[in-house]
Amino acid sequence: MDFSVNEADLATLTKWDTPTICNALELVCPERRGYGFTTKHLFSLDPNLPPVCGFARTATIRAALPSGKSDAEMANKRSAYYEYVAKAPGPKIAVIQDIDPEPGIGAFWGEVQTNIHKGLGAVGAVTNGSFRDVPDSARDFNLIGGKVGPSHAFVHLVDIGCQVTIYGLTVQTNDIVHADQHGAVMVPADVITKIPDAIELITRREGIILDSVKSAGFNIEKLNVAMGQSRDIH
Repeated sequence: MDFSVNEADLATLTKWDTPTICNALELVCPERRGYGFTTKHLFSLDPNLPPVCGFARTATIRAALPSGKSDAEMANKRSAYYEYVAKAPGPKIAVIQDIDPEPGIGAFWGEVQTNIHKGLGAVGAVTNGSFRDVPDSARDFNLIGGKVGPSHAFVHLVDIGCQVTIYGLTVQTNDIVHADQHGAVMVPADVITKIPDAIELITRREGIILDSVKSAGFNIEKLNVAMGQSRDIH
């Protein structure tokens, strides 16, 4: 990871929603058009929150059965995980894969974890597992997850700082993740500075079509003209 990507670069990307970032990536790295983003619906803790962008902090969890480890061993693992989350660079997004055969039996995320992670510099989280405590979770923490459930069951950390995959989104530590109510996408560090110009180009192309659609007397002929003009914008 190139740490020349800084907090200001990531903040710039939060001006746009995740679908717009995906559109821009289709221009600046077209080879990634078919992968690198979530492909199933994720529930949002608060769909009204703006997008977030941060460096990934990854882990895997299970919840269906006890860990088989002692309380002391699990406490040490949790401490190691929190230390990992707290490390620079920031802001951070936790990306946690539930590796149970049926993900989401027990919720890792709730009032306590959202507040801890927010306090450690995380702006959000992405998981295929479940979350709970919807009214009491940290405010302004942009969490999207596979389902909402009532219990944490036997939820426990398995691995920390590992490669994880959430419904098609595969990331490792410090990969850059952009997320909102639509889902999440990994943004290659080497194209971040190209994204604003790509979005400006896309906006101008789409603007030609949208202006035509909203004009008086719009018809198929006007649409064909507008689409031709849009293709000519470079």
